[in-house]
Amino acid sequence: MNDYISISTLNDFIFCPYSIYLHNVYKGGDEELAHAVPQTRGKAVHTAIDDKKYSSRKDDISGMNVYSDELGIVGKIDVFKANEKLLIERKYKLLKIYQGQIYQLWAQYFCMVEMGYEVDKLAFYAILSNTTFPVEVPTEPQKEELKDFIRCFKNYDPCQDIIVNTNKCTHCIYCNLCDKTQTENVYA
Repeated sequence: MNDYISISTLNDFIFCPYSIYLHNVYKGGDEELAHAVPQTRGKAVHTAIDDKKYSSRKDDISGMNVYSDELGIVGKIDVFKANEKLLIERKYKLLKIYQGQIYQLWAQYFCMVEMGYEVDKLAFYAILSNTTFPVEVPTEPQKEELKDFIRCFKNYDPCQDIIVNTNKCTHCIYCNLCDKTQTENVYA
């Protein structure tokens, strides 16, 4: 599985490929220095999932490792409600759903299906607002779209210039640590 990519990096790649590099540079270091408020909140939200304490219901599966040989991806799901056949990606705050987040959920879905699970429904759940956002199960053309995106990810040349988008940079948790911009992030 050395050439498998992590599902969680799909959204990061769309946002900014350089953020994946920065994430790996600062991983394992002083979290107070590298983490912005959203990342700290996100990590706290995932504690219940990662520690398998999200639910005591036997039909709820949380924090399960998933993979797809076909897509060459590996990751973890947040919650699968087996009785409802519902796969849920939890977010602390969700004002808008971005394409990278959709790709993450689709990737989890295809992993689950390939692993033999029957998944009929997908959703994002925003913890802060206690709101569920249903998402359509991806079609075959959308699976091809995801495959194309994964190919772009795998073929990305890190030596190419990074396109600095000030709006994105101000919302990047690594903005203050990035050598590509002089912009301050909104979380400082």
